Amino acid sequence: MSGYHPHGSHGHSHGHSHHDRHGPHGHMPKNFTRAFALGIALNAIYIVIEVVYGLMAGSMALLADAGHNLSDVLGLAVAWAGAELSKRPPNKQFTYGFGGSSILAALLNGLFLLVACGAIAWEAIERFSKPAEVASITVIIVASIGIVINFGTAMLFMKGQKDDINIRGAFLHMMADAGVSAGVVLGGILILLTGQNWIDPLIGLLIVALILWSTWGLLKEAVRMSLAGVPRDIDVEDVMQTLSKLPGVEAVHDLHIWPMSTSETAMTAHLVIPGGHPGKNFLSDVEADMKARFSIHHITIQIELENEEAECDTDCGP
Repeated sequence: MSGYHPHGSHGHSHGHSHHDRHGPHGHMPKNFTRAFALGIALNAIYIVIEVVYGLMAGSMALLADAGHNLSDVLGLAVAWAGAELSKRPPNKQFTYGFGGSSILAALLNGLFLLVACGAIAWEAIERFSKPAEVASITVIIVASIGIVINFGTAMLFMKGQKDDINIRGAFLHMMADAGVSAGVVLGGILILLTGQNWIDPLIGLLIVALILWSTWGLLKEAVRMSLAGVPRDIDVEDVMQTLSKLPGVEAVHDLHIWPMSTSETAMTAHLVIPGGHPGKNFLSDVEADMKARFSIHHITIQIELENEEAECDTDCGP
């Protein structure tokens, strides 16, 4: 199992699986570093453009969107920091390494999105009572640029967002921004055609609802991971049955499955095998099966004789 290994002997007979921490199921590929850097740079430039033209056009919509984009740049920075910290090797104080920082980053990203939603909703409600004149053409042009930049940035994270909720947080941030910009464009067009300024805050509220709907799953999964909950795509009962059906295994207990990071999962289990330790090939086969079927990357197995099961003094798992 990847981690800090102090000198000395083990007190139990364990089978440890060893993995490359930068493999296909390990930490994120290096190209995401470039994606974060490019995404932050493009959005920072766009924020300046929005502020300048928002002030020139007297558009609160553009200024509010600039504030929202600023929160997303911060979100990208947090996600990047979490991703980089998770690459640091284990040490005596952090024997699992810093993979958990990516979980914390995903949680903060979800909170950033909620704060952004609150700011947009507040501004939209305020504008219902005080509709502001909007320079529609300027708003349409600047917001259209925002769609291109934000959607393009989101695509940089498209490949990794299915397997890593930290990357998913960055992806949702950028897609939310693209949606906000699209709403601003649509509002500008409708206002240009009808002259009804209340359309702008209405579209803002609809965008908030869309962002909340997409953010809820991310936030719920981030909280679950931060509490060392079983990743949502792993069925504990299925894992238990798979281990129970292994040759010579009479019982399984102390099964624990938890996320080490947003892209790595660990498992420990005690297997009761009356015939004694089945050998190295058995452990290698279990490791390969767990990785292939459940994407569990770090495995520790303790082999016990039948009479040792009663000696378990820990709070056993399922």
